[in-house]
Amino acid sequence: MSQAPNIDAVLIQWGDRLFYPGNRVVKVKPQPRLGDGGMRQRADAIRKRIEATVVKRAPQVMVKVTGGGRGMLAIAAHFRYISKNGRLDIETEQGDTVRGKSAVHELGEDWRYGGSLIGDEGYRREAFNIMLSMPRGTDPLIVQRAAREFAQIELADHKYVMVLHDHQANPHVHISVRAESMNGRRLNPRKADLQRWRETFAEKLRGYGVEAEATRQATRGRSESHPDLWQLKASEAGRLRKPRPSSTSGDKARTSRAEALKGWLHIGRALAGSPDARDVKLAGSIAVFIQEATFSWNVQKMAHEAGIGPQLLDTVVDMPIRR
Repeated sequence: MSQAPNIDAVLIQWGDRLFYPGNRVVKVKPQPRLGDGGMRQRADAIRKRIEATVVKRAPQVMVKVTGGGRGMLAIAAHFRYISKNGRLDIETEQGDTVRGKSAVHELGEDWRYGGSLIGDEGYRREAFNIMLSMPRGTDPLIVQRAAREFAQIELADHKYVMVLHDHQANPHVHISVRAESMNGRRLNPRKADLQRWRETFAEKLRGYGVEAEATRQATRGRSESHPDLWQLKASEAGRLRKPRPSSTSGDKARTSRAEALKGWLHIGRALAGSPDARDVKLAGSIAVFIQEATFSWNVQKMAHEAGIGPQLLDTVVDMPIRR
């Protein structure tokens, strides 16, 4: 059955805001241009993202910058930490594997002189420490392969090392990347870069048959605040004086959630009016998702701040809910 002509346009308009804000192109798979078949293809891609988020509740990847060294003393210390003082394999950007205390030391010296000289201590960050993680139950070797392909794309032209940690609850890979590239350009990841990194990592995991998504917290109705690596280590050692809040707050977080709610309402209303039964069923799943996600929110206040009219807000109640 043919789709109503405006439904795909609504999906693209609001789906881009929900899933690709300021980051519309993932390097590994550019989005198709709009055209005869391009609009349908992009709309179907949005449908898949919606289904993965509100129906399948696919596991979310985590890509986080956990810190970085401002000199070789700090960088070498991180090498020792992620390799368990040389007991775990360290993989380099060239695909070589090294192990042992002496090999870890030699790796540090290679970084020290592999470009602009890195002194023992400095004033600027000379390396970034990144952690890529998946929930418990994910095959650690697949996480490692996906992380390797991620690094080859996103960290090309940089020296980097990676180590798989599969002895803890969540399989994860630690990556340390030299800030200065081989061409002299410096890495400076921003929020949009981190979201793109999550998209790339999730894409690589899906290539191995692993259900993985990189949906923003606001889009998922979440507001978790993940502790930094140094906070985790300090907590384990009993040295953390002030625990970090477990959830994000503030005007920026509330605005992001309000805009996400607005996007879900527009999409849900469009799908609910579709002549395709699958779209109507998906609208019902969105209604359940919205009600669950906004359970603890002041929805009326949020709607007012986001300019959501009462007619659109009633969509939450009027959508055909199907469990």
